Amino acid sequence: METKPKSSRLYGILVLFDMHSDFLIRALDGIQEEDAQKRLDTKANHIAWITGSVVQGRYFLAQSFGIALSSVTDQLFSNNKGIVDDARYPSLSQLKEDWQKITPLLKEALIQATDEKLDEAFEMPGMDITLFDMISFSTYREANCIGQIALWRRLLGYAGMNYM
Repeated sequence: METKPKSSRLYGILVLFDMHSDFLIRALDGIQEEDAQKRLDTKANHIAWITGSVVQGRYFLAQSFGIALSSVTDQLFSNNKGIVDDARYPSLSQLKEDWQKITPLLKEALIQATDEKLDEAFEMPGMDITLFDMISFSTYREANCIGQIALWRRLLGYAGMNYM
């Protein structure tokens, strides 16, 4: 597999993509399934929702490259749906499995993306953005969500996230 992107605009994004691919798994390490669904008497998104939304984000982005795979997140996260009170979200093991299935396919698509592909219009209601803009936003959002999971770890009494 080629590792040098066709578009130089993706060098930094691919570094972050690889970091996030690993960091999400590390952030989830050791979290019990029942804890992943806890909201601690708040309206905050729990770990299972946050993880599912990040997984769905990669599947959604992959569709822009013609990768049409299904994920366990398809129903609960369709149309950017927020958290549903009292819903049982997919297990962390299912979410990790989907993450590991889509990640190498999306990475290869990013490596192969040309500047012309990156400049294609990306359909977002009320916004005029390119595919590159969406990739950039998705990369930012992944980092944000991994940070939220790292905070939830501490709130639930787990050790801090291990980055090594």
